[in-house]
Amino acid sequence: RRTGGLIIWRAGSVMVVYRGSNYTRPLKSQPFDGTSSPRKGEDSTLFIPDGSSTAENDNQGKDLTAQHDNAPILDLHNTEDMTEEELEFNQMLDELGPRFVDWWGTGILPVDADLLPQTIPGYKAPFRVLPTGMRTSLTNSELTNLRKLARNLPCHFALGRNRNHQGLAAAIVKLWEKSLVVKIAVKRGIQNTNNKLMSDEIKNLTGGTLLLRNKYYIVIYRGKDFLPTSVAAALAEREELTKDIQNLEEQRRSISIEHSSEDGFDGHALVGTLAEFQEAQARWGRNVTSKEQQEMKEASFRSEKEKLFRRLEHKLSIAQAKIHRAGKLLSKIEASMILANPSDDREMITAEERSVFRRIGLKMKAYLPVGIRGVFDGVIENMHLHWKHREVVKLITKQKTLAFVEETARLLEYESGGILVAIERVPKGHALIFYRGKNYRRPINIRPRNLLTKAKALKRAVAMQRHEVSSLMLGCHVKELTSFCFSLNS
Repeated sequence: RRTGGLIIWRAGSVMVVYRGSNYTRPLKSQPFDGTSSPRKGEDSTLFIPDGSSTAENDNQGKDLTAQHDNAPILDLHNTEDMTEEELEFNQMLDELGPRFVDWWGTGILPVDADLLPQTIPGYKAPFRVLPTGMRTSLTNSELTNLRKLARNLPCHFALGRNRNHQGLAAAIVKLWEKSLVVKIAVKRGIQNTNNKLMSDEIKNLTGGTLLLRNKYYIVIYRGKDFLPTSVAAALAEREELTKDIQNLEEQRRSISIEHSSEDGFDGHALVGTLAEFQEAQARWGRNVTSKEQQEMKEASFRSEKEKLFRRLEHKLSIAQAKIHRAGKLLSKIEASMILANPSDDREMITAEERSVFRRIGLKMKAYLPVGIRGVFDGVIENMHLHWKHREVVKLITKQKTLAFVEETARLLEYESGGILVAIERVPKGHALIFYRGKNYRRPINIRPRNLLTKAKALKRAVAMQRHEVSSLMLGCHVKELTSFCFSLNS
């Protein structure tokens, strides 16, 4: 755009620009498009010294210096080839301050923040009010969208100073009335520039939210609680008026308290004290007889007992409802569970074989755990997978009651088709040892479809636990209610 050339290759920050077949190299080239022409003469041409020949430079040095001194001031408002958005953006920057002429980028020149006043007498951070029901912090998606918005925006300011940014802060607040974010470019080639100091001071002066900070750019969001200058001034004035009214009310209230304390008895008010009650009782009250006092005590005792009885009835009804709900869920789950019947042609093993298989099973390190889900299709599948390479499989259950352990063992024996060898007590619980049998053949479907799945087995275990706990609580409530009724009758 500035040179009129054609970019024929680009990789990262490196590019190759072709000058064109009809390129000529005059001492005075045509003016740049946009507003980024550094010097312009009377004939609308640029003064660019030719550095290709040292001899020509020496001969033409005086002429170029004279032309440079006689050139008028830079015209920043060359808006012939601008779009409507660029014109609006350029006009908005004109209202903020002088432009940065040595801008290295393309497009519209940013405002030179170093030329803005360093301090403004009486400057304060802008007044902010967060709307009701809105959070101050930004979400990750909002941060991403704002950074994408700022990526395509041209720079508003160019900054090279680390501190004293009150003039810049005032310009940023004015800019925020028309733009959500402000994009500040850090000047290049200036020593000791610290973008962290810059961003921290600007953030403290404006109250905005920092979106991006690196050695090239600083992007600051105006915040959800930002208010335009006119609205902020009106709200601040209203808040000051409210504070004045509150202070006046406090002064009036303190004066009335002082007057009431002076009129009191020995510096203490009688309102709400025992002396006031005794005085009122002596003036308007009547004496309560012992019979009336006894009736009042009995009525109070009766009301307390009725409350306790209603509370116990409520607990009892809740426990019954829980039992009914758990039983209904349990019956619904167990309806899809069809247990296998014991086989009529069962294989028998001798006592010696049983003893050998028992010792083998107890010595085995590999075992299958039977958890709170109990017996479901996955347990039977794992038993058949173990029997593929072993004749004996060991399962360990953590059930406490021996009757439940025996019931689990019989169910596993019927569903798997194996032979129960022994039920032994081990440190981890109870060990169930099964022998696959001499005539064992692996079934086509090693996972039986008549049993519950893993998820349904967990639901069944939870429902059984709820039913058991609710039954215990129901028994406790019934016992408590019975003892309460017995105490009332006695």
